[in-house]
Amino acid sequence: MKTSELLKILNQHVPFSSAESWDNVGLLIGDNQQEISGILTALDCTMAVVDEAIENNINTIVAHHPLIFKGVKQITEQGYGAIIRRLIQHNIQLIALHTNLDVYRYGVNAMLSQKIGITNTEILEPQQTSYFKVQVFIPEADVEVFKDKMNQEGFASEGDYEYCFFSTKGDGQFKPVENAQPHIGTLNQIETVEEVKVEFMIQNHERAKAEYYIHTLHPYETPVYDFIPLTKTLDRGLGMIGQLPEQTTLKSLAIAVKEQLNIPSVRFTGNPNALVSKAAIIGGSGIGYEQLAHQKGADVFITGDIKHHDALDAETEGYNLIDINHYSEYVMKDGLKSLLKEWINNDKLTIKASTLNTDPFNYI
Repeated sequence: MKTSELLKILNQHVPFSSAESWDNVGLLIGDNQQEISGILTALDCTMAVVDEAIENNINTIVAHHPLIFKGVKQITEQGYGAIIRRLIQHNIQLIALHTNLDVYRYGVNAMLSQKIGITNTEILEPQQTSYFKVQVFIPEADVEVFKDKMNQEGFASEGDYEYCFFSTKGDGQFKPVENAQPHIGTLNQIETVEEVKVEFMIQNHERAKAEYYIHTLHPYETPVYDFIPLTKTLDRGLGMIGQLPEQTTLKSLAIAVKEQLNIPSVRFTGNPNALVSKAAIIGGSGIGYEQLAHQKGADVFITGDIKHHDALDAETEGYNLIDINHYSEYVMKDGLKSLLKEWINNDKLTIKASTLNTDPFNYI
């Protein structure tokens, strides 16, 4: 398998375009034509993780956190430059799946939910996409040619389907006046034509291109068409919300979460004896979504990197929080390994999860 094939598979399931605009995902180091000897999944690409790939004869690392993120100005034997140099020296590729894996329906937050035992999950904040429904009114005799050519230009496609048009017949009327040069009809006379309303969907960025081709391909001097703005909710988004295995106290849940995630420390805010049965979770740094979680019925919001004042604000507002720290996202290593095995379906390709703990903190 070549890198380009792997990237195509990844983009199909966890589209790179679904990542946040500030993020850095996709192939960070490598060659699209490189043959992949094996894949190592990791939370972070550290020097030790690179050595782990070398020892296992693996030339492709798929990490959650992008190594090249804040802006690398020098690639030397210091800091992140040393890691980049080692990757290149050993011809090891690096792919990042960050916020696009966060918003994936079966991504990091689903993996955390499963580990904790949260069931009947829904996406906490589903993403929405904006698009246009296009309506074009065309003489019936010209419809098929118009649709064929619009399809050839890449319009009217949805996922794995092309030529997605809907047509409705009707009578169109117009009267050419003054300097008109009508394709059909006579000056100063009302003309009735059997027309078809052709409808199809386009992405927002396709509007200018679609308008150009409508004018180019339409037989009328002045074509009639509409761009109707619409939105739809996608089956991806940030966070998960669902039911806990049983009603319990906030303190008991914090203890259970610590054990289930096998992490060295957990903090929580709120009444230790408060009863909780529904939980929302965002791995990494999810503070700011606790109000949404509360509005959607969550008794507790689970996330990481909670600062003192955020915790104090939540306590004042009556929101229960559990801080599982950022490293809890390590669950994605085995989770992504399973997903890759399912997506690639090639028993001959080695796919391993890193065994290394890359948590930068020591605990006492």
